[in-house]
Amino acid sequence: MKEEVWHVHVQRVSYKETDQMRVVHHANYVNWFEIGRTEWMRESGLPYSKVESLGLLLPVLDLQVKYFKSAFYDDCVAIYTRLNALSAIRLGFYYEARKIENREMTFPQNTDTIEKPEGELLATGSTQHMWVNAEWKPVRVPQKAPEIFALLKERYRY
Repeated sequence: MKEEVWHVHVQRVSYKETDQMRVVHHANYVNWFEIGRTEWMRESGLPYSKVESLGLLLPVLDLQVKYFKSAFYDDCVAIYTRLNALSAIRLGFYYEARKIENREMTFPQNTDTIEKPEGELLATGSTQHMWVNAEWKPVRVPQKAPEIFALLKERYRY
């Protein structure tokens, strides 16, 4: 296995993400993972707008979330994302949501040089995706968009 490299996205829990007890509603972690994934793609040179302009879509086939601790209103949270599966027609991501200290909010908003997630583990998750065309038919990305597959292979660490 190659050295892990994580993308990190740092944010503060907003009031709208919480319930009456100031606890982050569980569904928000799924949104945070999507933010992590889209920012990972952007930092990899693959913003969704570019992918879609090539006639490719990337729907979610599977989503898993495991919760460990609650986050609360105004907490600082880092969403760590890495690519953990890659084939010609599928790819997968792994995520960690971690509570960080206020002083750590100075993390770069987008970086691919984080080697180890930091902070108190709140939740982990994974998503599996399949490349499809506009008609929702599976697509083999190495043939349809070799430049995208090359970028993904470069970022794939396993």
